Amino acid sequence: MTSTTGTSCPYCGWPDDAGPFQVVSRHGTAAGSTVWTRCGCGSLQVRAVDDRGARIVSRSRPADAPWSRADR
Repeated sequence: MTSTTGTSCPYCGWPDDAGPFQVVSRHGTAAGSTVWTRCGCGSLQVRAVDDRGARIVSRSRPADAPWSRADR
């Protein structure tokens, strides 16, 4: 999977386009697919995959990461 964003996980710093990440589910869409993945740190990510590559469009914090009002 190739990331077009060149970003990394804000929780562990691991590059988004590198493993390890676990594919949780994969769903076909009109434009390509949506892939739900879990980063090595536990962050759940939604990746939109199409002819341009893969982009993380949503990301959760790991289950053990503290919640902060600054996140709102």
